Amino acid sequence: MKIEVYSPTIRRKEMDAVLTAMVEEKIGPGDRNRLLIQTAKEQIHFDCALALRSPAVALHLALKALNIGSGQAVVISALSPRYYFQVIDDLQLTPLFCDVAFDFPCMNREMIEKTIAEKDASVNVGAVVLHHTLGFVPDTAGVLELGIPVIEDISQSYVTWIKSLEKSETQNVYGAFYILGLEERDMLTSGGGALIFAMNKKDGSLLRNFTGIADEYCLPDINAALAAVQFRELQRNMERRDEIAKIYTQSSLRTRHKRFIAKSEDETNYFSFSLVLETGLKDVIAYAKKKEILLENAFEKTIAGSSTLENCPVSNSLALRTVLFPMYPRLRSSDVERVSRLIMTLP
Repeated sequence: MKIEVYSPTIRRKEMDAVLTAMVEEKIGPGDRNRLLIQTAKEQIHFDCALALRSPAVALHLALKALNIGSGQAVVISALSPRYYFQVIDDLQLTPLFCDVAFDFPCMNREMIEKTIAEKDASVNVGAVVLHHTLGFVPDTAGVLELGIPVIEDISQSYVTWIKSLEKSETQNVYGAFYILGLEERDMLTSGGGALIFAMNKKDGSLLRNFTGIADEYCLPDINAALAAVQFRELQRNMERRDEIAKIYTQSSLRTRHKRFIAKSEDETNYFSFSLVLETGLKDVIAYAKKKEILLENAFEKTIAGSSTLENCPVSNSLALRTVLFPMYPRLRSSDVERVSRLIMTLP
């Protein structure tokens, strides 16, 4: 039996919530949209939030709320999702692509400073969009010291981020806005959608300008019902992810391929398990397929994965050599063992 590289963790509770919404014939944006926001606020304690139909809509509103003018620049990682570029281009803004390090897939302050220094002097930087790639958490405090508004995408790092929020020393390093994607492959899912929120009153007041947005931009209740259960089941799912990650990590110590290295447990929440390969990506994927285990290019759907960027050689290389292994809460123990053996025997 084939082991898929990804499977959403949808159990009876999620199914019952969605079915109830369908039976009540309340599937458009309404009470469950508001309930989702309230459920999220119990964990996050934000000042203001909106539940929207996609992360792309959330990023669009975040950039609009910051009042970034046409022609201004937005710094984004080369390993950001492709939709970042589309949104920035649609708003007639200029993307500045930033590289990453070989051992950590997120931008840092020094890399952003270098990217800005190399830009055309006539371009004014209006924002940094900080993507928490593959669940790794960048040094937001250092980036904020640049004095540029920061939008953080915590779709793949929500668990680690919420833990860091509980630490007193992090309370004063809020970005302007946060995007929590609820797409099929995000840490939490509604089948599609996103939360955008602001932590303090100053940024919350900017976000409140969009609370009257048309229903066509808002998350439907049928999706919100699913997401609300995902919030409540988060701890259970993360415990299972941690168990699987420990087994995979031990197996990876017996291979020559490299892992991204978090400096502490506060920097990753095992959204996924990846390896940077010393051999060809296609060969490894083909080898795994023979064993009925599906792998995929970790950065296929990123900006660097779709085109070669002149000033981002590390990202270009990682986009060709980083592979994702199956890792999700619904994996059976026997399947985890099969993947673990595969990791140890990779060519």
